[in-house]
Amino acid sequence: MSLRPGTVFLADCPARLTMEIISSKWSVVTLFALTDGPVRHGELVDLIGGISRKVLTQTLRRLEDHGLVRREVFAEAPPRVEYSLTALGQTLKDPIVALTSWARTNGEAVAGHHEGRLRSTGTT
Repeated sequence: MSLRPGTVFLADCPARLTMEIISSKWSVVTLFALTDGPVRHGELVDLIGGISRKVLTQTLRRLEDHGLVRREVFAEAPPRVEYSLTALGQTLKDPIVALTSWARTNGEAVAGHHEGRLRSTGTT
């Protein structure tokens, strides 16, 4: 892959659109929450923490619209809906797990560096 100007991430490039979709804060966290198999909406809210039901629904719809998440409705009373990764979504499992592992290992250092910069500039 070349990083020369004009070869990657052009405004109308599919790679750029894909990066925009999966790089949002809630998309990555939602995809990670689905890596172990089908999960119901309420369970996702609990797993993710800090996300509203509305934002989760918007995130799931966007991921579903782009073929990364499958929504399955079961004909039961009351209706049951589960979300899972599609085959395409499964291809993101290893990169997301690797990124999550990196974040766990380096999160404190990143936060500490940021806080140090804020202190040195006098902003909080």
